[in-house]
Amino acid sequence: MAHHKSAKKRIRRNARRTEINHARISRVRTFVKKVEEAIASGDQQNAQAAFRAAQPEMHRGVTKGVLHKNTTARKLSRLSARIKAMA
Repeated sequence: MAHHKSAKKRIRRNARRTEINHARISRVRTFVKKVEEAIASGDQQNAQAAFRAAQPEMHRGVTKGVLHKNTTARKLSRLSARIKAMA
């Protein structure tokens, strides 16, 4: 257990940030899942719309520091390629 006032505050802040970061990652996963489901259903228009909705959310995850930029770039690239291959 922390003894210093600053260490106790840091524990509180870490807990709050962990909650926020977890929610953000969960949100990104939900958006990606919607794209995956649209691709699986074979509906290119729906998949394209879901992809356009997921893109800014994933980039926001990079900006906020919960995702690595190369990971996001790779995932977006692969999803985009799969959507284009449906045509």
